[in-house]
Amino acid sequence: MTATTSAERRGTRSGAIGLAGAAISGAAGFVLTTVLTRVYGAEGSGALFTVIGLVTIAAAVCCLGADTGLMWSIPRFSHPGRLLSVAVLPTCGLAMALAAAGLLAAGPVSAALGLPGPALLRLAFTGLPVIVAATVLLAAVRATRPIGAYVGVQMVLVPVLRPVLLILAGGSLVLGFGAWLLPMAVALLIALILAPRFARPDGWRSFWDFALPRAASVAIDASSMWVGVLLTGALAGPAEAGVFGAAGRYALAGLLIMQGLRVAVAPQLSRLLAASRTTEAAEVYRRTTLTIVVLSWPAYLLLALFAPAFLALFGRDFAAGATPLAVLAVAMLVNVGVGLVQTVLLMSGNSRGHLLATLCGLAVNVVAGLLLIPRMGALGAAIAWSLGIVCENVLAAVLARRVLGGLTGRPMRLALLVVTAGSAAAGGLGIWLGGRGLAGLAIALGVLSVAAIVSLLDGRVRSVVRL
Repeated sequence: MTATTSAERRGTRSGAIGLAGAAISGAAGFVLTTVLTRVYGAEGSGALFTVIGLVTIAAAVCCLGADTGLMWSIPRFSHPGRLLSVAVLPTCGLAMALAAAGLLAAGPVSAALGLPGPALLRLAFTGLPVIVAATVLLAAVRATRPIGAYVGVQMVLVPVLRPVLLILAGGSLVLGFGAWLLPMAVALLIALILAPRFARPDGWRSFWDFALPRAASVAIDASSMWVGVLLTGALAGPAEAGVFGAAGRYALAGLLIMQGLRVAVAPQLSRLLAASRTTEAAEVYRRTTLTIVVLSWPAYLLLALFAPAFLALFGRDFAAGATPLAVLAVAMLVNVGVGLVQTVLLMSGNSRGHLLATLCGLAVNVVAGLLLIPRMGALGAAIAWSLGIVCENVLAAVLARRVLGGLTGRPMRLALLVVTAGSAAAGGLGIWLGGRGLAGLAIALGVLSVAAIVSLLDGRVRSVVRL
């Protein structure tokens, strides 16, 4: 067996595990959003989405790019325990400082965001160091353990626990946010067991020379939707924030396939690019992106066509989110269509390019949001975020092309054509026979399922979509 074949098989196994984790995480995330919206309605879920968004952004900032830094540095250096100490000490220190400031400012910040009181924010800032420590330690687990360990904690345990605990919260906003936060504390305890043992810190300069330039771009990338939630809550009220948050959760659910494959291939891309094996890295990118497109595009096309059916599951309070969801689904076609371009930039060391792309996307999102949200509410937030998504991904694709020498090939273009035509035909038939409600969606899903099964009987199709 050649080294290349062995690497491909390892990549296939890792990709399969990542996809399985993504499927479980996506299903659990959908259950969580359904429970949250059904129990708390538009206004209550808007308050929870706002607090989750704020703590997510704060945690991404406090991580200082250290999670990505560990993914990049551990395959390149020995003594992972020393690198882990270098990563954890500053990030947790910053998280504790920000948590203390947040506790002091919880009252005025809650009023500015339209929250019912400061209790939610106080709990959020109390849990901030836990989230940051868990995030950094889990990155070390991913870089040093088989992928199953990371997937089992981050993509299975945490998302599965959250809806279970939320049901037990009994409708209390504070207990509801506690249900979202507690699984991260469990993940932290497990990560402390699985991560490398802490050792005397060493390699400060090389680690932070890589991580710090990525801190802003990674934080922006991780909090892209939540910026819109915060702006909507502040400018249009918690009910509109709840509608936008529900639509956004659907839009993000489709990215879990890409996230699962990113987890699997990021270390592989890092090793290949570090060894200047650009041709092999480009092949990994194309194979992964092809899988992402084949699995994700049908989902987003159906989200756009049957947005009223999907949001009906959340209740009448969220019917106004159909148009925002359709807008976001179209933008996400661009996001998944360019594949793992952000990962290529990060693993190649092009921090400036990644930062440029994310800053441009954020700037477009914020400026458009400030202009559109006061007049259009959740729809304005969706348009603003969509413009930011397209801007960021197009620019990142241009920069990633310079790294790999080319992003697309004939199999990818053919897959795009076939998937788009097939999904559009199934969706059109569903709308014609059953409308844009649940009946039409069921028909479209049935047609797509039959078409997918028949297609997979062809060995050529199986060879195209293999990881």
